[in-house]
Amino acid sequence: MNNEFKCQEMIEVVTNYLDGALPPDEGQRFEHHLSYCAGCRTYVDQMHETIRQTSVVPREESLPPALREGIIAQFRNWRRG
Repeated sequence: MNNEFKCQEMIEVVTNYLDGALPPDEGQRFEHHLSYCAGCRTYVDQMHETIRQTSVVPREESLPPALREGIIAQFRNWRRG
C-alpha cells in the first residue's frame, strides 16, 4: 500500500499541518511530500504568507462549502496550467 500523501490530501490537511495538529507520522508524510512536490511547497508557502499577512488561519469547517470548493478548483487549475 502506498502511504504517500497525494496533492488533494495535502490541501485537505494543510491547516492542521500549519497549526501543528497533525499526528507525528502524518506530519512526516506531509513533509516528505513537500520534499519532492514543488506545487505543494508553493501552496504551503502561500498559506504561510497568507497567515503572516492576516495572522489568521480560517478553519475549513468555517468556510462556506462553495468558497472551499472554489479555492480547491483554483488550485487544481493552477496546477494544470
